[in-house]
Amino acid sequence: MKNEPRYRLQEARAKAGFSSPSEAARAFPRDINRNTLISHENGNRPISRKAAEKYGELFGVSAGWILFNDGEATMTDSALSEVSLSRVGMTAGLVAGRVEAGTFREIDEFDQSERIEVALPRDDLFPNARQLLFDCSGDSMNDLKPRPILEGDRLVCLAYDDVEHLVELKSGMVVVVERTRDSGHFREWSVKQLELYSDRTEFHPRSTNPKHKPIVIQREHEADDGVTVQVIGLVRRVMNEMPGFQR
Repeated sequence: MKNEPRYRLQEARAKAGFSSPSEAARAFPRDINRNTLISHENGNRPISRKAAEKYGELFGVSAGWILFNDGEATMTDSALSEVSLSRVGMTAGLVAGRVEAGTFREIDEFDQSERIEVALPRDDLFPNARQLLFDCSGDSMNDLKPRPILEGDRLVCLAYDDVEHLVELKSGMVVVVERTRDSGHFREWSVKQLELYSDRTEFHPRSTNPKHKPIVIQREHEADDGVTVQVIGLVRRVMNEMPGFQR
């Protein structure tokens, strides 16, 4: 019957992102013996409480769920176990949304419900900071030097809230900026290059398209038209998949 610990162990391992016991054992060579895991999964060896606790830690579920179906599995839909990822030098990055200069979108109070997480290498300088991913639209940064940011690029950013006390904003940094208007009901996310002056902060597009204009904020960091502006991400990497590959 399917309501046995071995089947829940198989489910936990698979949803943690490991297609086989061998793959899980390769990821955690100090914690998992391949033959033991196979024996636990095929029912040839009973799963002890100590083993269930170890598997639960690695695969992101509770030992009670593996052994007794006690409560609900704690796995997220994304199947990314923070404990599992940390053991292999990875972390979960949140795909936050799209950056597009000049486009204000209505903020849906449930807009975070569809967000997904992906596995990313931990940031070497800030390993404990959240990483946010933004997909780029438009041409507002197609002339950035030395590397332009183009339509379809994905930005890997540090959440500014997590590193604000560690990182001093400097001219030349590339940042994701959030502008809100109409009492916060509409939001624009865009990527800009920072220029700092004694009396103001300027967020500049780097574009061949003259329609894109800089955002200029005086020292109080609030625009005269009531639009609020804040940095939400520091761009650390730019990714793009090469064309020609299809599943």
